[in-house]
Amino acid sequence: MLRYDSANMPNRPPLDWNDLRYFLGVARGGSTLAASRSLRVSQTTVARRIAALEEAVKLTLFDRRQAGYALTPEGAELLVHAEAVEAAAQRFDSAALASGRDLSGNVRVTTEEIFAVTLLAPMLRELHDLHPQIRIELDTAQAIRDLGAGEADIAIRSTVQADGNGLVGRRLCRDDWTLYCSRDYAARNGVPESPDDLRNHAIIGGGGGNLWRHYQAWLRSLGLEDQVAMHHASSTGLLSGARSGFGIAVLPCIVADAEPDLVRCLPPRKDHDRSFWLLTHERVRNAPRVRTVIDFLYERLRRHVASLPERLEQADQDRRQQRQA
Repeated sequence: MLRYDSANMPNRPPLDWNDLRYFLGVARGGSTLAASRSLRVSQTTVARRIAALEEAVKLTLFDRRQAGYALTPEGAELLVHAEAVEAAAQRFDSAALASGRDLSGNVRVTTEEIFAVTLLAPMLRELHDLHPQIRIELDTAQAIRDLGAGEADIAIRSTVQADGNGLVGRRLCRDDWTLYCSRDYAARNGVPESPDDLRNHAIIGGGGGNLWRHYQAWLRSLGLEDQVAMHHASSTGLLSGARSGFGIAVLPCIVADAEPDLVRCLPPRKDHDRSFWLLTHERVRNAPRVRTVIDFLYERLRRHVASLPERLEQADQDRRQQRQA
């Protein structure tokens, strides 16, 4: 058991690194009960280890509420560091597993086409350079693949919670979507600042499947369904339509905020609990080639997510300067 050396900090009990697993379990599950199930220990053990961790760091990490455990601001700040320790431990484990073993073989990755085209394409090129013996099979079908049945090894998808049927995963960020247009469109038509302003703009509809059902219902609720001037069958089509300057389309923020030629029209809606997850199944999670791909994608995707606020701020500064010019 690894313990933090607190010889130079006599007023603090030693920090048990294993307690970070309980911290992450409660932070992700929202309760000691959920964490106990994911960690396969008793709920009492989880509560006791959280209390020990809070005593060790001299901070209250969770607000105990009737509905469950919620991170305090201090706990939320430390979460990223706990995730970094977890990622480092997982990389260590992956390196140990892969040492002297063959990584060659296929890894099947399933995700929506828009994420495959925009996010994964450059990452997979780098992955191939590092591990040419791994062959990626990229599945962009709109149907959700069953990881438990072996229909894919890794899924990058939006979901409320990654649980059930042996799924294990890492949360990347909230899956926010909102409306975007191109810089050229904004220069010609202006940028709407409220849903009412959309009545004076061309809207690109579609996206396929559940996306269009939710998108269409939202447009209908605002009386904007008649503003749809073009319809695309996929989310990649929505992206191409917005890039072309034809009109305004709903797009995932994880993609569109990194597009230098796109402009956010409205803030994303916050009335949802969906997050972007990197998922696999416990049956294959420790296979060296699968773990190598998961670790690689998680690191690159988290790096991408971390860069978005700065990119968005720079885009806002550029637009303000253009208005003043």
